[in-house]
Amino acid sequence: MIKRDMYMSRIRPFIGSELIKVLTGIRRCGKSVMLELIKQELTESGISPSQFISINFENMAYAHLQNAKALHDEIIRRTAEINGKVYLFFDEIQEVQDWEKCINSLRVTLDCDIYITGSNAKLLSGELATYLGGRYVEFVIYPFSFAEFIELYRPIAPEESIQDCFQKYLLSGGMPYLANIRYAAEPSKQYLHDLFNSVQLKDIVKRNRIRDVDLLERIIAYVMANVGTTFSANSLAKFLKNEKRTVAPETILNYIKYCCDAYLFYQVKREDLQGKQILASNEKYYIADHGIREAIFGGNTRDINLILENIVYLELLRRGYEVTVGRSGDKEIDFVCNKSGEKLYVQVVYLLAAKETIAREFGAYDNIRDNFPKYVASLDEFDMSRAGIKHRNIRDFLLMEEWN
Repeated sequence: MIKRDMYMSRIRPFIGSELIKVLTGIRRCGKSVMLELIKQELTESGISPSQFISINFENMAYAHLQNAKALHDEIIRRTAEINGKVYLFFDEIQEVQDWEKCINSLRVTLDCDIYITGSNAKLLSGELATYLGGRYVEFVIYPFSFAEFIELYRPIAPEESIQDCFQKYLLSGGMPYLANIRYAAEPSKQYLHDLFNSVQLKDIVKRNRIRDVDLLERIIAYVMANVGTTFSANSLAKFLKNEKRTVAPETILNYIKYCCDAYLFYQVKREDLQGKQILASNEKYYIADHGIREAIFGGNTRDINLILENIVYLELLRRGYEVTVGRSGDKEIDFVCNKSGEKLYVQVVYLLAAKETIAREFGAYDNIRDNFPKYVASLDEFDMSRAGIKHRNIRDFLLMEEWN
């Protein structure tokens, strides 16, 4: 169990406070382990584990508690036997009907510290906002970064170079459980396949009552094939029409939104940097874990330029940046990143092999006159920085503590 300090440092200031701590992210990305790390920290600070109540709602043993009243009554009964503050840990809370009412009631009536996890972005919309407006703080948990991956992979393969480690990460992705099966190729593929099926069935099909599963599968396959590529719902509708499936662009957008709600995909909007406005169409999508793409769709090595973009995008999210795709005149910047008023620009390319590629990637910044850091990240081993624009090898870029 690695410490995942990046997340703990964000959660730590809220431990013990009355705000409800909500951990969200794709299924199996390590949310349950984060709860264990929080318990560990509480225990080390002198809190007795007898003050903890933990329930994982994916465990059939708790099926009888999957409605607000039953859960509320059970917690009130169990807390009557506990002296002092109670620490409540609820895993996959979305399985409980009307859970918001229960959590809000517990927050009001008990001296408690509440932590919940969920695998759906809609967890924090609608009714929860009404019941808990301003009384919760959200932390999105992502699959392992390259740095976290190395921490677990290096003991398994101590002889491998950093280049070999990155090659393994490129194909395996960052799902935490793979370390338990020592990143063996076939078992890893099987696990990721089953995980994908679980996300598709439980978090997308069942949750949104989708009847046309075949259409959903075709849309997911298209988005997976085109991660990091600008496309519109209309272009996808035309593609499906060629496959003898007539479908409205609105339906396509709804299905993609359901996938984003389940944290399978992330949508990145395009921004006109001159006009300072968000453009209405042709967003890009990235997948939560590129290892899932390799297991389901294959071709990560063939589409390496897209996968490198995907890896960098997720790293930017992990570090708390809001990310858009930038357009400046006729040039496009892969990632325009904002955090607390600070900006960062990042271009991602496989190799700067030709003069035209170098001119295009560095030239993307020609119209940007501010002094915020500008990077070009590629797999080249030599530093090609120029005119104030920093060039970094992607492996080094991912492992840097600060981008400045």
